[in-house]
Amino acid sequence: MPLSADQIAALAPDAKALAAGKQSAAPRLWDALGRSDVAIWGECKGSAVYQVRVALDDLVAKCSCPSRKFPCKHSLGLLFLAAESPERVPPATAPEWVTEWLGKRSESADRKRQRAEKAADAAPPDPEQQAKRAEKRLARVLAGIEALELWLSDLVRTGVASVPAGDGVWNTQAARLVDAQAPGLASRVRRLGFLPRSGSDWGERFADGLGRLALLIQATRRLEALDGPLAADVRAAVGWTLERDEVVAAGERLSDEWAIVGQLVEDDDRFRVQRSWLRGVRSGRDALVLQFAAGPARFPETLLPGMVLDAELAFWPSANPLRALVNARRGEMKPLTGRPNKADGIDGLLESYANALGRQPWIERFPAVLGDVVPVLTGDAAAERFQVIDPQGRAVALSGSGHWKLFAVSGGHPIDLFGEWDGRSLLPLGTLAEGGYHALVSAEPTA
Repeated sequence: MPLSADQIAALAPDAKALAAGKQSAAPRLWDALGRSDVAIWGECKGSAVYQVRVALDDLVAKCSCPSRKFPCKHSLGLLFLAAESPERVPPATAPEWVTEWLGKRSESADRKRQRAEKAADAAPPDPEQQAKRAEKRLARVLAGIEALELWLSDLVRTGVASVPAGDGVWNTQAARLVDAQAPGLASRVRRLGFLPRSGSDWGERFADGLGRLALLIQATRRLEALDGPLAADVRAAVGWTLERDEVVAAGERLSDEWAIVGQLVEDDDRFRVQRSWLRGVRSGRDALVLQFAAGPARFPETLLPGMVLDAELAFWPSANPLRALVNARRGEMKPLTGRPNKADGIDGLLESYANALGRQPWIERFPAVLGDVVPVLTGDAAAERFQVIDPQGRAVALSGSGHWKLFAVSGGHPIDLFGEWDGRSLLPLGTLAEGGYHALVSAEPTA
């Protein structure tokens, strides 16, 4: 599998493991290197000799070292070595310690498939008990939002200019919502607390967030009267969660070759959160795969930006289905070399976003695939503004910083750009130029 250094770096659990992995790629440290159709392997000489193997279908690695990081520095080193010097990892017959591991992986996959089939055939939960639990939780949520609405009304009455900034009183209100079993609402309240005095347009952004929160409160009160897909969106926004089996059973499933057009990893208080944006090569459908990992643990699914995955996705029930999980994958990922299905102009992006909001008003991030846009820099040194312009002369502002890589890749010529649209600006995540994919958000984890 041809991987770039950026794509391998995206697998690293932290910056320390990445730096050590690059050092471990030195050819003098490796013996017994080899590859087959399904794996690469080698023995790395460190404080001891470690046996390292990596499966090529999902890039899951196994090393005999005692590290608790996945993948460890030796596994990253093997991947870097195979990418930079593929001739040093020749075709060979896999040794027993590799074939044994591959056999155990196959057995584990079979057991997982059998458990899924057994769960699908199992008797459904008692609907009466489910209804009682749902009714009890809804009563707690409604009590929580009644107190929240009273507090927000007081804020509006005193005027937006007097709204307190920072996390103080906002965290207090959020904690009460968590106690009321509405963690999704709590997250929205916390984010609102950081908007006051955060920029010249903070009042507009605050009013927009406040309006969406008020709409969500009213929708929760009318939950039983909403259509099923929209009711599912409201529950998700409030904080109800679905288990994997529930998503597979209730949501739409779609098989396609999925281009991974952008990815972003952010650190939460306790978890790393990975957002991967996918577009179906045949269907043109967009999907967001959201994954969580604690500390240095690896994400459940290996998804690399700039690759194409043949898989079946299962979408969360929604009036505008976007979030999905990987239900079944087939074979290795392949490099993305051309535009995945259609690309929009800026007018097309705005129209798609408006239509999506009409179906689901609480969308916070929206996928953007723009074709033939050119990055430009406007303003003076004191107020530089990064934008992209499409062939019709329409422009949108870019959020984030350090867009010089985008300018360097473009060279002033039109490119295909992938990113996240928040209704005001576009965060660039990746681009296609001259048949190659370039990640625009650093794949290297922070310390």
